[in-house]
Amino acid sequence: MADTTPVPPPPSGPPAVPQPPHESEYPVVVDLDRGYDVKNWRPLVNWILVIPQLIIVAVLLTVTRILHLISFFTILFTKKNPFVGVQTMVMRYWWRVTTFHTFMRDEYPPFDFGTTPGSEMADDATLTIDDPGEMNRWLVLVKWLLVIPHLIVLLFLVIGAAVVVIIAFFAVLFTGKWPEGMRRYVVGVNRWALRVFAYFIFLTDAYPPFSLQ
Repeated sequence: MADTTPVPPPPSGPPAVPQPPHESEYPVVVDLDRGYDVKNWRPLVNWILVIPQLIIVAVLLTVTRILHLISFFTILFTKKNPFVGVQTMVMRYWWRVTTFHTFMRDEYPPFDFGTTPGSEMADDATLTIDDPGEMNRWLVLVKWLLVIPHLIVLLFLVIGAAVVVIIAFFAVLFTGKWPEGMRRYVVGVNRWALRVFAYFIFLTDAYPPFSLQ
């Protein structure tokens, strides 16, 4: 006996458009998990103590530029970025040094070059990036263009962050404490900038959110 069960009609309307991930689900996570208390004299000396670290950061960023160029071709032809671990390490190192340079911490950043998840040294300044797996080969051709709106917004945010750091210099000097709202803003601007940088150097295909969170 033939099956007379009616076949449901195909769904009408256009297919659902994928939405960008919520900020809390974004694959690049940047945070600073420590209190706001900082020794009063830190603003006076951290900029000197950080010089060896800044030299290392400059070298690491030069390496990242080279890997960025190579990964352009590897993703274009294989859909894989083989340098995710190294580039993540550089960004993590950069973020830790930034928190010390802007006297948001007393602890000296560790000389840590771990490139695999879980191999990095423990630190209050954290940066993690999910392995992107197979990537969209065509996005490497246009990511430089897609980040331009972010760069325009970040130009103003960074200027604001520089002013906040100057004000915080005196706040820490006299009170021994970073103002909570100010630090949240500076951390947020860095979080935004690092997410955009990660997108630009092919560590994720997820478009960065316009958010400090």
